[in-house]
Amino acid sequence: MVEPHQTPDGPAISHFDFYRFNDPREWEDAGFRDLFAAPGLKLAEWPEKAAGLLPAPDLRLRIESQEDGTRRVELQAPTEAGARLLKELGA
Repeated sequence: MVEPHQTPDGPAISHFDFYRFNDPREWEDAGFRDLFAAPGLKLAEWPEKAAGLLPAPDLRLRIESQEDGTRRVELQAPTEAGARLLKELGA
């Protein structure tokens, strides 16, 4: 599933939710390769469901529920582009 969003002055944003994928080939069958190749920001939930078919992420965000009801947020930048973005954001 993909939900497109448009910002007034920014890039196109595509939010992908792979939760219901049962087979990585569904990613190909849905035409997501073309969408990921297009310019814009891509946000992917449950990327492991696409089993290595996705391009490498520039940023990885992990949110975990804690026992006390709070959430722990971890942001990683596995690429140089991601590291530059984190630096620009002051994170």
